[in-house]
This record gives sequence, structure tokens and C-alpha cells, in this order.
Amino acid sequence: MKGRLRDGSWRRRPGAGAGRYHAWLIDRGSLTDRICARCDAFRVEVVFQGLRRATRDEHPFFGARARQTLVREVYLWCGDVPVVFAHSVAHRSDLRRAWRSLTGLGSRPLGAALFADPRVRRQALRFRELSAHDELTARALARTGKTGRPALWARRSLFTLDSSPILVTEVFLPGILAL
Repeated sequence: MKGRLRDGSWRRRPGAGAGRYHAWLIDRGSLTDRICARCDAFRVEVVFQGLRRATRDEHPFFGARARQTLVREVYLWCGDVPVVFAHSVAHRSDLRRAWRSLTGLGSRPLGAALFADPRVRRQALRFRELSAHDELTARALARTGKTGRPALWARRSLFTLDSSPILVTEVFLPGILAL
């Protein structure tokens, strides 16, 4: 199963409940470019980048190497509104090879780097409505000021460069609907 999006909880199409998020979810282009086209004050805030064990549903992509992953978590902002929480995972050993530029990104968007390199291949998008108990839900909501648990939709895709995977999960926050 390594390197394939086969986790049963992630679907090939967004569910009927995706509503106004649907167009954002299915767009296969650069999310960064799409947000920038609608936002005059775009920025990336890195909230975590370091070694961490992959989440439970990411283990199939990294197998025994799931304990040795670099996790990068960022918010994409439009002005003072967080619109996307992005969670990216790459194996530690790939940071010396295919994904060596990842550690030096700083506040630059990962998407810009991925879409700029013609050697990077993207697998099919997968979709899911996050539950209140999902490992990413609390982290995604941390900067939104939202109380309770609003419905959050996420998409995930696997990018590969020289057979090395990086798994990117993008959680669409309520602020995206204003763009």
C-alpha cells in the first residue's frame, strides 16, 4: 500500500455535504495561486516544522518509516483571516534527496515549489469531511477563533519526486468561503 492513496476514509469525490467548499476541493491547480488571485494580502504562517510521527491514517504511505517523518504545518492567510491549514509529511531520509528544499522553505508556500518543478507528479485527489475527533481538527481550528466544531473539509494528495513521496493534506477553513 506504500505510496498509494487507498485509505478507506478518504473518498474519490467530495460528499454531498461539501456544499460551498466543493469548487475549492476539486480544483487540481495550485491552491496558493488560486488564493492569491482572490487575495491582496496573502501570507504563509509556519506553525510547526520538525520530526514527528505520522498520523494514524498516514502510516500506510510510509510503512515502517512512519516514525521518522518531517511534518510541516502552515496556515495560509488572506489578510487577517486563516483560509487553509496545510499539513505535509515526508520521510526524514528524503530530506537529503528529493525533498531537500523542504527544510529551507520558511514562510514560502510548498505548493509554489511543487507546481514549479515539472518532475513532480501528483496522484489523484482524495476528500474527507473531518470529524471532531480527527487528529488534525484541533490543530486546524487553533487560529480560526471558532468555538465548537464547524464542519471542515479536507483534501489530500500524494506528490512524488524521484520516487520519494510527500503527502499533502489541505484543510479548508470557513474563511475560504469569503474568497
